[in-house]
Amino acid sequence: MKILDGKHVAAKVEHELKRTIGTFVRPPGLAFILVGENPASHTYVRMKKKKCQDVGIASFDKIFRQDASEKEVLAHIEHLNRDPLVDGILIQLPLPSHLSTQKVLSAIDPGKDVDGLHPCNFGKLLLGETDGFIPCTPLGIQTLLKAYEIKTAGKHVVIVGRSNIVGKPLAALLMQKKEGANATVTIAHSATHHLKEITKSADILVAAMGHPLSITADMVKLKSVVIDVGINRVGGRIAGDVDYEAVAPLVSAITPVPGGVGPMTIAMLMSNVVQSYETKLSSKK
Repeated sequence: MKILDGKHVAAKVEHELKRTIGTFVRPPGLAFILVGENPASHTYVRMKKKKCQDVGIASFDKIFRQDASEKEVLAHIEHLNRDPLVDGILIQLPLPSHLSTQKVLSAIDPGKDVDGLHPCNFGKLLLGETDGFIPCTPLGIQTLLKAYEIKTAGKHVVIVGRSNIVGKPLAALLMQKKEGANATVTIAHSATHHLKEITKSADILVAAMGHPLSITADMVKLKSVVIDVGINRVGGRIAGDVDYEAVAPLVSAITPVPGGVGPMTIAMLMSNVVQSYETKLSSKK
């Protein structure tokens, strides 16, 4: 059984990014928008800002109070859209319920949408175009599989979870007629009948439902590859969506939690910011 070490692969990606950024005339800029006092959201933003500092990306943040109006948030996004020093804009999700997530995400300039969640970038991904941004977690999963030379062409990939952040874009990414893709993809979810039979048919199983330890040993095919996207707090420790201790002995490769998909997600965010900077630079030539 091989452990897919996302921390190691992410460090290599970040080392290359740092080297590339060192050749730029100014540091790329990433702006964070955070609304409310969700402790987990504040922790995630701190982690991402620390990584920006490590690789040489300038970061800016704007923290709105919990009851901030949509008009206030949209006005700040418009300001960032016009700022030439801002190459990427990240809205830390989830937003408070009184704000329309889709309206806020759609207000970002697609050329600065480094999370890849703007409808324009989502559409480009589905069409197989290469000039948009790919959401960070799906891109991180694909990059990790490539790093460990795990072939996806012709393989059956089952994704348990249909979110706009992981499930849907990962399915679109892995079904493309391209290197690192060409898979046959099934999306399963909470309303799926006979879930165990479907997950057991997977050559590559991606657990992204957000429920701790819900993929058990009897749900995986022997010698398959398991990618665990979940991050859950269980009894004072962090656990994934996969029962790691029971599943790991049965499979050929598996991601740990923490240290698997999480570091790859942040590395791909940094990569997308650099991509945005380079695209703007080349458009001026």
